Amino acid sequence: MPLPIAPILGIFVDNVRKRGSVLPLSKRTATGWARGLDLPRGGETVLYTGNVYQMIPAIDAMSTQMAMLENSFLTRFFGIGRLVNKFVNMSFFMGLTASSEKLRHANRVLRDIVGLLRNAGVEFGYLYEDEFYAGALLYDDGLDEAFGEHARRVTAHLKKLGVRRLITVDPHTTQMFRQAYPRFVKDFDIEVQNYLEVLAQAHPRRAEPADGEVVVHDSCIYARYENICEQPRELLRAAGLSVREPELSGKSTHCCGGPLESLFPAEAHRISGIRVDLLEAEGKNVVTMCPFCWVNLSKAAGDRLVVNDIANVLAACGQRDHRAALKAHVAEDNLVRAHGVA
Repeated sequence: MPLPIAPILGIFVDNVRKRGSVLPLSKRTATGWARGLDLPRGGETVLYTGNVYQMIPAIDAMSTQMAMLENSFLTRFFGIGRLVNKFVNMSFFMGLTASSEKLRHANRVLRDIVGLLRNAGVEFGYLYEDEFYAGALLYDDGLDEAFGEHARRVTAHLKKLGVRRLITVDPHTTQMFRQAYPRFVKDFDIEVQNYLEVLAQAHPRRAEPADGEVVVHDSCIYARYENICEQPRELLRAAGLSVREPELSGKSTHCCGGPLESLFPAEAHRISGIRVDLLEAEGKNVVTMCPFCWVNLSKAAGDRLVVNDIANVLAACGQRDHRAALKAHVAEDNLVRAHGVA
């Protein structure tokens, strides 16, 4: 028996209306990644995570549980589950089985994004517990009434806090604020840029070519709808890496299977497997730029591929260049001393 769609979507709607997110997180989980970074609270320009990276461990745990329940007699009790969820946050129990390793990965991506933006001279704040999920799952599943309510609530909240510009970190949140919110929120006038666009506009210094190559997996949303296709490649090449293109890339990129995960886990896994085959034909080191792409392709690839988020790759290259520059500076300093030049 397939998973019952209506109760699952109903739980998502109830969670957003009652708790502000499809998978409500504790404040500690949502904001823990920023600990020790001394990010200013709020401001006119803020880095907006939408809690998407932070939700990935719980989403992964949920999809694993859904896969086990698919075609099970237990699916007939999902209606009762929705009723219980109105009073008890069932997402809490998913968090108990969420992978701590995946949470560390998500936190590292966000921290690396902060480092990359700071190195590019970008000034920004963070909303901490005042940040809301943007509502992508509601929009994607056609739940327009609930999405419109949520979009208006989030927009009013941002304007109350004095936010005028958002720097987003994932494709889904980017699309919501740039494409969906203006359709549902009258006079939506908050400027929205993705961090990859911001970094590309900063014209990063081109590094020396490195002995490394990566296979780029494009996010469907970035490439097809947000015109974020060349920027990731520019940044990778500027970092000294050779970029390889798999079959079906750019605007013709192949889905990672992610959008189906919560409702049709078996089909999502089949699609992920097809994409892994295409990527493996070009190389073993894959770069993603979406948290859903990362978790789906990592799971499907197993030990066949190394799948990294582009923020981690760019940050690692930056550290390599910093070490190389420091080494060259030390060598030059030693040379000056050796020749007695003041």
